[in-house]
Amino acid sequence: MKLLLMLLIACKKPVPTEAAAPTPDPGPTSVAASAAPWPVGHWKGALALPGGLELTLVVHVTHGEDGFSATLDSPDQGAMGIPIRAVTVDGDHVVLDVEAIRGELVADRSGEDLVGTWTQGGGSLPITLVATEDAGPRKRPQDPVPPFPYVVEEVEIPSVPGVTLAGTLTRPEGTGPFPAVVLLTGSGPQDRDEALLGHRPFAVLADHLTRAGIAVLRTDDRGFGASTGTFATARTPDFADDAAHALAWLDARADTGPTGLVGHSEGGLVAPIVQARTEPDAPHADFLVLLAGPAVSGAAILEEQGARIAAASGVSADEVELQRAQSRAAIQAAIDGADLQGLMKAVRAVPGSDAATDAELKPALTPLTTPWFRWFLAFDPTDTLKRVDVPVLALFGEKDLQVPADQSEGPMRDALGERGTVEVLPGLNHLFQPASTGAPAEYAGIDITMDPVMLDRVASWILEVSRE
Repeated sequence: MKLLLMLLIACKKPVPTEAAAPTPDPGPTSVAASAAPWPVGHWKGALALPGGLELTLVVHVTHGEDGFSATLDSPDQGAMGIPIRAVTVDGDHVVLDVEAIRGELVADRSGEDLVGTWTQGGGSLPITLVATEDAGPRKRPQDPVPPFPYVVEEVEIPSVPGVTLAGTLTRPEGTGPFPAVVLLTGSGPQDRDEALLGHRPFAVLADHLTRAGIAVLRTDDRGFGASTGTFATARTPDFADDAAHALAWLDARADTGPTGLVGHSEGGLVAPIVQARTEPDAPHADFLVLLAGPAVSGAAILEEQGARIAAASGVSADEVELQRAQSRAAIQAAIDGADLQGLMKAVRAVPGSDAATDAELKPALTPLTTPWFRWFLAFDPTDTLKRVDVPVLALFGEKDLQVPADQSEGPMRDALGERGTVEVLPGLNHLFQPASTGAPAEYAGIDITMDPVMLDRVASWILEVSRE
């Protein structure tokens, strides 16, 4: 049964319980060419997901004085360098404990391959991994390359107790004051570059804006990269706390002038939340830029994105409608506070889902039990957007399947009124890349990280509104 595709791919990255460690030196380029002990090397395989899709996993195993160590990449989700807590090798048998995402790989050597089972969230899928060369990160033509014609500073910004944000400030040469922005990342644990699938969208965006004369602050999410705190239990309002502290820090500098928030995807929810706060000392921006920012509830977004991605992936119309019904039932149960068993019961009550097994349901439904997901599903940004009292540029990609433009464009226009400039950019996907279908499966294969027309539009609008 093809089941609940939309719930498996709703987030760009798996949410770890701890910050992911940097990928260690992966050692020799392949097991076959290595004199190091088995299973040192790079191992690549794919999980067969509902809807006919595959999810690639890459394991990097090294060996040193302290024994084996390893990291896991999920390139299709943009999650790289996930730490593997323990590597246990017993003859031809290996067990990898990926505690950070509550996963485990158990496999045995079969010829030159590893054949085994991936278990996560109560469900298991078979996987075969083959020895592969590590090509390293793919070169992208827009990646900024030094020397830069601007100043680059590494900074630390105190947020709420227990959270310090580590980031990078890029600013034009001179004393200013310069228009300035804070970049706010999308869902899942993100570094300051919003790195995924070999792309670094925020590095590209920051470089473009700074060359245009705008100071840019970008930070690692709390509990990720070099930032402290805990990501796994945080909800969107917690990320708004961090954004507010970053905004206040940037606005207080002598070399900054009008200061704004630029949010992508979930960051497009965070920015209006910061701006709509009414506490006496709450920091506020002079303008907002929302890039694929939702203007409808998380429940509506999740149901629609799942159906559209499934359709773009070749799933039949009947199966798409079944998945939509399953998603709707699971989402409502999550909003109502159901536990995992309650979610599974709700899905099985959908006609055509009675044969669904626990192994199929648990991996798809477990994310809906997290604090972030429950909040996201129930939140409707309409009232928050209506309370925004500064100029807003809201851009959508015509081919975005994760935050569909035709779903959010109208509500965004209605909520912002005369304060908003709302535009749909033709041919662009959720990352604002030129795309064919807009499906997430295309992201990695597109060399352009962010469309130059979109970058110019953001820069020119910020400069224009900063002069008013």
